Amino acid sequence: MNIVIHSGQPVATPVNARRGLRSGRTWLLLAALAALMVSLPVLGLVLEAMKGSTGLWAHLFSTILPVAMVDTVILLVGVGVVTAVLGTTTAWMVTAYDFPGRRVLEWALLLPLAVPTYIIAYAYLDILHPIGSVQGAIRWMLGYESPRQFRLPDVRSMTGCIFLLGFVLYPYVYIPTRAMFLTQSGNLIDAARTLGVSRRAVFWRVGLPLARPAVAIGVALALMETLNDVGAAEFLGVRTMTVSIYTTWITRTDLPGASQIALALLLIVVALVGIERWARRKQRYATDARRSRGLTPQKVATTKGLVFLALGCLPLLLGFVAPAIYLVTEAWKRYRFAGLSPRILDEAVNTIVIATVATVITILLGLVIAYAARIRPGRKSATLLRLSSMGYAAPGTVVAIGVLIVLAGLDRFIDRTALDWFGVSTGLLFMGSGAAVVYALTVRFLAISAGGIEAGLSRIPHSLDHASRTLGQSVSGTFRHVHLPLSKTAISAAALLVFVDCVKELPATLLLRPLNVETFATHLYGEAARGTYEEAAIAALAIVAIAILPVVLLSRVGSNRSAAG
Repeated sequence: MNIVIHSGQPVATPVNARRGLRSGRTWLLLAALAALMVSLPVLGLVLEAMKGSTGLWAHLFSTILPVAMVDTVILLVGVGVVTAVLGTTTAWMVTAYDFPGRRVLEWALLLPLAVPTYIIAYAYLDILHPIGSVQGAIRWMLGYESPRQFRLPDVRSMTGCIFLLGFVLYPYVYIPTRAMFLTQSGNLIDAARTLGVSRRAVFWRVGLPLARPAVAIGVALALMETLNDVGAAEFLGVRTMTVSIYTTWITRTDLPGASQIALALLLIVVALVGIERWARRKQRYATDARRSRGLTPQKVATTKGLVFLALGCLPLLLGFVAPAIYLVTEAWKRYRFAGLSPRILDEAVNTIVIATVATVITILLGLVIAYAARIRPGRKSATLLRLSSMGYAAPGTVVAIGVLIVLAGLDRFIDRTALDWFGVSTGLLFMGSGAAVVYALTVRFLAISAGGIEAGLSRIPHSLDHASRTLGQSVSGTFRHVHLPLSKTAISAAALLVFVDCVKELPATLLLRPLNVETFATHLYGEAARGTYEEAAIAALAIVAIAILPVVLLSRVGSNRSAAG
């Protein structure tokens, strides 16, 4: 027996204590292996970049990096400004004012999250084509007959890229900023109004300063998504560092050069994270939850309310409604003309299989890391959690190049060993089977899994752990019988987010997919690169339909919080 009865209560024996200690170490060791798996691509990237000669660095600095660096910085600054303005103003508008349609607008403003950056670029290249219906209608209204007489500025430009990415990424700022506004104390707003400050001035003097940490976090996330993008930037003619990595490897088959550019891009990501933390280093606010109340929206006149509604609908229209209508229309045209292509069905199977396998592995590793952090709190487990989250901050092209280096080297080692020992060539076991794509997706999105599950486990009282252990359960038994059933909701939500991100991911899938294997994302990229937009409409619509699932989940959570407030 591992428990004894003393005074009518079960107590743990030293045998249980030793078994729990060993089990806890096992979980910590498994978490360390998961963190090592995430770190290997970065280590491989550094080693491969060091193989490049000094002359290669000089060539990159004189030809590729200056243009790519300038375009990347301009794009980041522009997207940062657009997302900060749109996300903050819409968050304040739906929080501080009560106008017709506000309740619907609160969750509808999340919808652009369902449109990947490369899909919005793909859609607007056709929507705003000089001989398209939109520009044709504008010329007809203005009395012009041909594009030579009048045409809108070309969307295939830096300005077009900034605004398109801004209108689809602003929800990254809207979500945390609105949450911050909802949790702000209404007493502060009332105090400012008592001192004669107008509602508009309250935003600048009280609301915005208190929300700066949330804005900084949202802008940092939007910029990381911008750095991760390869499709939109390439479609719109912007030569970012991400595009340069892709072309250096695919077009020139220069792996050391691509690794060096990827390493430089990784340094930019680290700088972004550092700037974000520096910007909110002294931002610490606290309110008394027992005495404070939420911000009460101010009722506005009907005319002013309709103006607010129109302004709130503008980013929604440009970031979701217009692309969605275009995709539905083009998909229907394609279906009526040629039906549903068998190739689309094959791509659907490939997309679902790859995303499902990657999601299962990512969730399992996330469970290990999050549970190790719970049962063995301290510096070691916290460090492992940070290391496992490193892949999410790195752009997909950087992760893909790192995975390529690691698995290609492993393939060569296995093949050489098999030839020496058995005289048989194993070929590309990992690079040719889709394992590389799954590995890259796991590295990219392990942070979502570990973070979401850790948040779910944090809601479970530690007293349940103590009770379970007192009744003789081991650490692993407590996980199976207590934590796993109670954290099913958090695990399901994390799995949904990971699955959708795997479906949407373009850079890693594009670089690492086996030959003749297409997913929805890679099919869309190929058709858009060839200019055959109607061929990819069904695939694009399928991606948006899948990507809208977590948006629905977010809208429900946001509605519940708003109602609770």
